[in-house]
Amino acid sequence: MSELASESSTQRATADTAVWDWSPADLASLERHLSGLVEGPLATRRIGDGHSNLTFLVSGSRDVVVRRPPPPPLPPGAHDVLREARLLRGLAGTGVPVPEVLATAEAGEVIDSPFYVMSHVPGAVVTTCTPPELAGRGRAIGESLVDTLAQVHAVDWRAAGLAEMGKPEGFNARHLRRMRRLVADENGDAPPAFAEVDAWLEAHVPAESGATLVHNDYRLGNVILGPEGDVAAVLDWELATIGDPLFDVGYFLASWPRPGEPLTPTAELGTAALEPGYPSRTELAERYATATGRDLSGLRWYTTLALWKLAVLFEYSHRRTVAGHGDPYYADPGLVRSFLDAAERTAGL
Repeated sequence: MSELASESSTQRATADTAVWDWSPADLASLERHLSGLVEGPLATRRIGDGHSNLTFLVSGSRDVVVRRPPPPPLPPGAHDVLREARLLRGLAGTGVPVPEVLATAEAGEVIDSPFYVMSHVPGAVVTTCTPPELAGRGRAIGESLVDTLAQVHAVDWRAAGLAEMGKPEGFNARHLRRMRRLVADENGDAPPAFAEVDAWLEAHVPAESGATLVHNDYRLGNVILGPEGDVAAVLDWELATIGDPLFDVGYFLASWPRPGEPLTPTAELGTAALEPGYPSRTELAERYATATGRDLSGLRWYTTLALWKLAVLFEYSHRRTVAGHGDPYYADPGLVRSFLDAAERTAGL
């Protein structure tokens, strides 16, 4: 799958994810497919806070998780769940905590879409508030998130068989150009509202700080936490690629809300971090720099890129919604504006 196709799937879906659920026939097919792995009768429940690939807890003789793409129409090549399954299998044994892939199916083999089945990892997913069982663990949660991100960036991606996942050479400039194309006019120019940040990013593209596995959507709500606030599993790898690790750091910090600062839609999914005891963005960045030895002096470019990219993806999805093909979540153009405002503040414009 091309890098552009991966990115155009967005951190949230471009299709209406609310219209699909398991029919009795589909559930019967799934039960036959999982025979020997999970014995029926099966029950399903939608889980997750996003608008992207659909994730279901499937319960029978044991609990497993099934992940499939949203219903069509979809951007070409987007929502490749079998690519995600290959990546998770590659990460097995690397030290990065991920669920185990138990089974996969091509489109038409069981239901009309591809899917994969992974182990159910017990624990908490923290978004807007810290659950009682993790009360007082805010610092441990933040520090474990940083330490796990450092683990992701330390993976020997070639030895793990993940070289096909991306092209690290020229990642930063290429990423900027390809994202711009999602919303550019016929002349290839960014829309007027995007132009100032776009020009600043173009004028300050840094050389890559390295070539690592990049999660591309690493934030508080995309991990499962254990009882001590430790990361038990990293989820939602559909956008993962090989590229500059500082993009993950910039995105992670952009998603971490700061007291007194307007919330972007992504930061709204992590407002638990505003509770007393959670580390600040500065503390998180310092911990990552200490753990990896990487120079974060140019981090402002990566954080601005992350916010601008989210504005692009939300604008792309907004246009699809207006055209009648997208998730109604994106109908509000103010979502795009919130990311652009945050990008302008970060860049100092």
